[in-house]
Amino acid sequence: MAAHPAGSKNARHPRGRPSLREGIAQNRQGQLTWVLGAWARVLRPLVRLALAFGVKHSHLDELLRDIMVDEARRTWLEQGVEPNISQISVTTGLNRKAVTVKVREEGAEDLPRSELSAEAKTITLWLQMLADDPKLRRLPIVAEGSGPSFEALARHASRGNVHHRTILDELVRLNMVSEGDGRVALDAAGFVPAGDLKEMLAFLGDNTRDHLSAAVTNTLGAKPPLLERSVFAGGISLEDCERIHQFVRQRWGGLHHDLTQEMTRAYEAADKSATGRIRVGIYTYYEDTAAGTSAPVPAATSRSSGKKA
Repeated sequence: MAAHPAGSKNARHPRGRPSLREGIAQNRQGQLTWVLGAWARVLRPLVRLALAFGVKHSHLDELLRDIMVDEARRTWLEQGVEPNISQISVTTGLNRKAVTVKVREEGAEDLPRSELSAEAKTITLWLQMLADDPKLRRLPIVAEGSGPSFEALARHASRGNVHHRTILDELVRLNMVSEGDGRVALDAAGFVPAGDLKEMLAFLGDNTRDHLSAAVTNTLGAKPPLLERSVFAGGISLEDCERIHQFVRQRWGGLHHDLTQEMTRAYEAADKSATGRIRVGIYTYYEDTAAGTSAPVPAATSRSSGKKA
């Protein structure tokens, strides 16, 4: 029987166990499989969205290349290194020519940033005022004496950077407020621009990005971990799913008010050079697993990562 010389790549660890190098390689392959499995779960609803609007594989392929180059560069910069083309190429697996093209291109944001929306800030501040005084659902557009007005509300929410008439016209277009006789009434329970696809996609992107950023940050070992937790159940009726959905909506109303007050205080107290941002969200999703592709989960199961509430 032929024996493999010491140091041969075919040499095995005594008793048939893999060598240290082989063990590391197998572990690495297992981790890649797990990561791709998580990717598949995350991407499935996004692919559903893409197909609904006629997005093709070539569009997604180009987008993924752009994002990989941007994130690879960011990773190197976090280590204090301005990466060159070769370093980005090795990190991403893209060839040097493809990386060079992407680095030279100047990307532009196609969607508005939801946290910068003067309309969203105005609606949020108005809801906060309304919780304190229900009579403020209708406001004069311009000040009448010393009382509150939409003009003052919009100026305060946007820090005077956007004219109140511009904000009002946009909210009317989105069917969130109604205008008449020099007054404006709040018709929405929150800033959900269902009448504007571009705004809805902006919120989808921003909300989902920050939720995933919290989960990814925790997975990569952030200390202290960020709050990111959920409770889920399977094997219950769709009627109970909807009942629980409405229960969460009601509880969110009170928490939304408290969070808005805290964020407003922080916003007003912050120096103009402050660069921190925070997003706190909540979601509910349910489906009939007999008709979908998701497998039922055991009842009364909970999952959490991060700080306890």
